Amino acid sequence: MRAPAGGVPRAEPQGALTRPAAPLALVAASLFGLTGVAAGAFGAHALKTRLDPEALAIFDTAARYQQLHALALLGSAWVAQQWPGRAARASGLCFSAGIVLFSGSLYALSLSGVRWLGAITPLGGLLLMAGWLTLALAAWRPRA
Repeated sequence: MRAPAGGVPRAEPQGALTRPAAPLALVAASLFGLTGVAAGAFGAHALKTRLDPEALAIFDTAARYQQLHALALLGSAWVAQQWPGRAARASGLCFSAGIVLFSGSLYALSLSGVRWLGAITPLGGLLLMAGWLTLALAAWRPRA
């Protein structure tokens, strides 16, 4: 039995989980990994004959960076579990936003041909680099 903030004990539901919920970064990493593989397969098979070689290369870059940074986000989730703190949380946020902006803008650019979308890509790249930097800071931080 647990006592909520009011102090009155309440019974745990039957079969309640005793382990903590998966961190959001782990869920995001898994979903980015899944969709990155799907995008890579889609590009290699369905888009191969529909896009010109330059657009296909852009789409491939988006899928590759998404998959790579899904793994980085997985590492970020692990670091956040081992050494919780602002830097670890920031790395997960930076990787997630970076994937969306970097890969998302490249997917949109390659599929639509709208060139101004390429202006968003460097912002995503900066966020991906910030993710790596904050991940390093989270791991470097002195431990008590």
